[in-house]
Amino acid sequence: MKQLRNIAIIAHVDHGKTTLVDKMLSQSGVFRENQAVGERVMDSGDLERERGITILAKNTAVTYDDVKINIVDTPGHADFGGEVERILKMVNGVLLLVDAAEGPMPQTRFVLGRALELGHRVIVVVNKIDRPDARVTEVVDEILELLLDLDATDFQLDSPMLFCSARRGVASYSPETEGVDLSPLFRTIIEYIPEPGRDTESPLQMLVSSIDYNDYVGRIAIGRIERGVISKNQEIAVCDFHGERDVRRAKAVNLYEFDGLSRAPVNDASAGDIIALSGIGDITIGDTICAPDSQEPLPFVKISAPTMEMTFSVNDSPFAGREGKYVTTRNIRDRLTRETLKDVSLRVSELPDADSFNVAGRGEMHLSILIETMRREGYEFQVSPPRVLTTEVDGKICEPIERVVLDVPETAVGAVIEKLGSRRGDILEMTPSGGRVKLEFLVPSRGLFGYRSEFLTDTRGEGIMASLFERYEPWKGEISRRGSGSLIAFEAGEAVTYGLYSAQERGQLFIVPGTAVYAGMIVGSSPKAEDIAVNVCKKKQLTNFRAAGSEDALRLIPAKLMSLEQCLEFLADDELLEVTPKSLRLRKSELDHSLRRSAASKKKQKTEN
Repeated sequence: MKQLRNIAIIAHVDHGKTTLVDKMLSQSGVFRENQAVGERVMDSGDLERERGITILAKNTAVTYDDVKINIVDTPGHADFGGEVERILKMVNGVLLLVDAAEGPMPQTRFVLGRALELGHRVIVVVNKIDRPDARVTEVVDEILELLLDLDATDFQLDSPMLFCSARRGVASYSPETEGVDLSPLFRTIIEYIPEPGRDTESPLQMLVSSIDYNDYVGRIAIGRIERGVISKNQEIAVCDFHGERDVRRAKAVNLYEFDGLSRAPVNDASAGDIIALSGIGDITIGDTICAPDSQEPLPFVKISAPTMEMTFSVNDSPFAGREGKYVTTRNIRDRLTRETLKDVSLRVSELPDADSFNVAGRGEMHLSILIETMRREGYEFQVSPPRVLTTEVDGKICEPIERVVLDVPETAVGAVIEKLGSRRGDILEMTPSGGRVKLEFLVPSRGLFGYRSEFLTDTRGEGIMASLFERYEPWKGEISRRGSGSLIAFEAGEAVTYGLYSAQERGQLFIVPGTAVYAGMIVGSSPKAEDIAVNVCKKKQLTNFRAAGSEDALRLIPAKLMSLEQCLEFLADDELLEVTPKSLRLRKSELDHSLRRSAASKKKQKTEN
């Protein structure tokens, strides 16, 4: 059997994981010499390439000195931590990538802690050492401090450390030494990462860590064979460790091993191999594939619970059904159920109202990616503002608290501390570095709703912000979600320049002339903390008189066209976001203007009493 190494590359978002995998593939001979290869070839999804982030963990394999190295490229964003947690069960070691300028960030701490708990060996790679603002010595000290904080064993503290530039494809054992290629990295992986157990005599046992889907063969289970051998068309049993489902008999119709960027069909595979297997229709993450006469399910890693939820419901606006292909409750239910089979950190529950579903996830990014994916597939629906999930501890209502790390210019420190302080944030640390300052806060998750756009404004786009769930703490009290009101369309029709010109005096517009609107639709924001009804469809009355200057063109202030994340941040408690393949429309939950006014006056009287 060929020698094997199974590794995962873990790091904070944008520290260079996918770029490093590109160079490892290239230098191991996966691509032809004349083959045209784009950047970040592992980020295959449209959303991944557009946003420059990894959303789903990807498997690949390279061969170096006759040793096959299975590599898993993992997401760096904290919202997709569920992907990383289960992938770590497939490997025997990890490459911890740390940016030479930013140093260890929240997600670095999270994924490294999980790897150390599993007893994995760690190879530390300080990346981007060619950055002008690199501070290699300080970052090395920060990594060692992090390992101590996470109770690493003496052996894990003595992990090898490499210094590289993933973009240039070079690595070295010392920051003072100029690297030539990635040979030092490959050699360290082969020498330091242990070979997986190759027990081929015991009965078959394989934990399913990931699920893929293909229109031709259905679900494809991906995982590492813990022991035994599996052959094509072999009879197998599928078990569930928690006993929630009965043991099912099935057949391994097709087997694939990973080879570069492709999957190669094989007739058999043995212990230690990471393989893909098709032929089991209802297979799911956490199931164990066993020999029929030895049904021993493997324990599945406990995935951290969701901290945030939103309500997905059937679109009931006046424009419902115009743009979407899948608009019914059944369509939405089937799609959300299908997503839970691939994403173990997502929870979906149906509400008594038959047209609505509560969808709980790790954060705003986690849920916004799901919304964007669904709308691109042709789904039409509406979503509520995000809400935090509370829990009861010792009889007290507790809410999720996030550790927020910010890297901001010195000129913006005051504004950032003031804003996060008003959102019940507690400052932990403040470290000056050159002309910038690194801030660390503990902030309630709900305090971060809508803050990211304010943060970018306060730092003039120069700030870096990252957050990670820390723990649950008692409820911190009331936090104002939004200080501004909404401009609401008073009647249905088509927005015209004359109506918009009158409305823009009231606040910032979100629509342009020619946009179809309906009564109750939000067309802008008001600087006042109250909603204002405007008539953007109002046309100029024709008269028999002409006045000087009346023919001058009306000048509109450019509208603010918002992205999906900005729309979700803007939503108030009594508002919804209508999502279709072509449009994003903000609207009030109650579209009727008179009913809204009546409800507002009752609420005001109740508050005064």
